[in-house]
Amino acid sequence: MLITYDSLTGNVQRFVDKIKNNTHLKATLIAEDTLITSPFIHITYTIGFGEVPKTTKTFLHSNKEMLRGISSSGNKNWGNNFGLAADKIATQYNVPILLKFELAGTDSDVATFLQEVKFIDNQHKQYS
Repeated sequence: MLITYDSLTGNVQRFVDKIKNNTHLKATLIAEDTLITSPFIHITYTIGFGEVPKTTKTFLHSNKEMLRGISSSGNKNWGNNFGLAADKIATQYNVPILLKFELAGTDSDVATFLQEVKFIDNQHKQYS
């Protein structure tokens, strides 16, 4: 399963680096014009008061058919707005939230994320 991601401050990039160190999954940093032709999980950040970054919005609009799940970083200081980008994307595209993690995530977050990716990948293979 391909992992795509969007990072502004480096937190998502650090989370993805931890994933790369623990697995063979491929990860691609997106741009608004990135086109994906295989199923993927997207990791983004939450900006402002729980908003989805413009880069992620544009990317997902063009690649929605292949999106299989979403994760988002955030800061728990924002209370109910923590990782809210994931909630908005999950609702809009009817995909599961794999994980919402704080800042660059913990080793436990990485393990949870990888377990969820494996589950979704197995489901995809079963129904392909």
